[in-house]
Amino acid sequence: MPEFELATIDLVIVGLYVSMILAIGFWVGRKSKDSESYFLAGRGMIWPLVGFSLVSANLSGTSYIGLAGAGYEDGIAVWNYEWMATLVLVFFALFILPFYLRSRVSTMPEFLACRYDKRSRYAFSIFSVFTALFIDSAGALFAGGIVLKLLFPEVPLGMLITAMALLGGIYVILGGLRAVMITDTIQAVLLYVAGAVIFFMLFRELGSWGAVREAAPEDGFTVFKPADDDFLPWPGVLTGVLWLGFYYWTTNHIVMQKVLSAKSIDHGRWGVLMAGFLQLPLLFLLILPGTMGRALYPDLPDSDLIWPMLAFDFLPIGIRGLVLAALVAALMSTLDSVLNGASSLVVNDFVKTHGKQRSEKQILLISRSMVGVFMVAAGLWAPVILTFDGIVEYFQSFLGYVTMPVVVIFLGGLFWYRATATAAFWTLVIAAPIGLAGFLAGEIFELYQLQFLYGAGVMLLLSLTLFVGITLFSEPPEREALKEYVWSREAWREESRELADKPLWKNYRVLAGLLAVVTVIWVALFI
Repeated sequence: MPEFELATIDLVIVGLYVSMILAIGFWVGRKSKDSESYFLAGRGMIWPLVGFSLVSANLSGTSYIGLAGAGYEDGIAVWNYEWMATLVLVFFALFILPFYLRSRVSTMPEFLACRYDKRSRYAFSIFSVFTALFIDSAGALFAGGIVLKLLFPEVPLGMLITAMALLGGIYVILGGLRAVMITDTIQAVLLYVAGAVIFFMLFRELGSWGAVREAAPEDGFTVFKPADDDFLPWPGVLTGVLWLGFYYWTTNHIVMQKVLSAKSIDHGRWGVLMAGFLQLPLLFLLILPGTMGRALYPDLPDSDLIWPMLAFDFLPIGIRGLVLAALVAALMSTLDSVLNGASSLVVNDFVKTHGKQRSEKQILLISRSMVGVFMVAAGLWAPVILTFDGIVEYFQSFLGYVTMPVVVIFLGGLFWYRATATAAFWTLVIAAPIGLAGFLAGEIFELYQLQFLYGAGVMLLLSLTLFVGITLFSEPPEREALKEYVWSREAWREESRELADKPLWKNYRVLAGLLAVVTVIWVALFI
């Protein structure tokens, strides 16, 4: 077992790093004079910041701890979430992103108001605040608490979670989205470099690719596991993983807020494709190190400890402190993104649309106050994750049950002119509570046994049935009024003519196609 002790130089680096992050928040926060600059960074983010921020939002929430832990426990099948995300992001860049950016909306619920009506906006906004607090922020706090628990084993986990919530809340209150995206980029680079260093040092320790394969659990060196697998059965890739990807990468306001901040459609697309490409190496940077760790630590009591243990054991003094500081700060960054996003939902979807007119100064004060409220709620819920076998299982099972109606109403609205506002509203308000009840009954109280990816498939079918059925019994909307919010072949052909004059390396469709081909080939190597 490695020694979980930081040298003096490590502690100094941690202190300096956290101080630098808070200083960036304070410095950037001085420029946040209105709600658009606070919530959307003034809609001026360039594509590398968009790309790294999207990746960091994914990494720092639960993945950096959870993917390595899942690799240790179950092998490389968890990579299905990452390569499938690449294909979803390709689809998003090709067919969906332009509608979001051209509409100039501030939140994803606001887009639903444009496509459907205000009822769906308010219902989805409430839903988004709920999932942001009890899935995204609670997961980030719990993962951060695990890392800090290694450094301060005598301190109760609840106290460590409280400290992270306070520090993250102060940061986002100061800086807003621009500060989050700048620090996201720094942290993503550091964490990718750390993952690469640990992988190569572990590989050298094991000595061969054959030893890497032998370290995996039974049936653990394939992306497609048997249909009765408890963690990730291969049919679950189609019934759950794919649709969870669509929820997270195309409808989740916390993630889409980074895309909405892009300075143009091109910068948004390039950033999204960059994020898709950066999902692929996570097999080597996180999942395989967790799998290889089985050979060195075969009897870990908690699989989510594997990556922090590897960091302590294989990174040199000084670098260890820098990387652990970046990891904790990145976990806080997800918390910051969630708190900022949840606050933006309340302000843009409720405060600004109801009651008296308020000045930008008053709106910013309300925004920062909401951050404090949400910070407390997330901190109180985070310890519930202790009841699950791992962070990834908690994160994905909760999402699988409650988010399928969201996927249906967004994709249905974007690609089906006939879809009606009544269908969108009732699908969400009927199916989402049913999904929550299913999650509580199956995953918390264990009243029935159903693998959660199959549960997601059941919820998808239920939501689709409600959506299509209610639509067909509702008055169809006016097609002309929806042309700015629904994909059409005519718009696609018009854009094709515009792309004809661009060189291939500037043609986003060519880049997206190459990324999709590379993804499929890469996955085929691990079947």
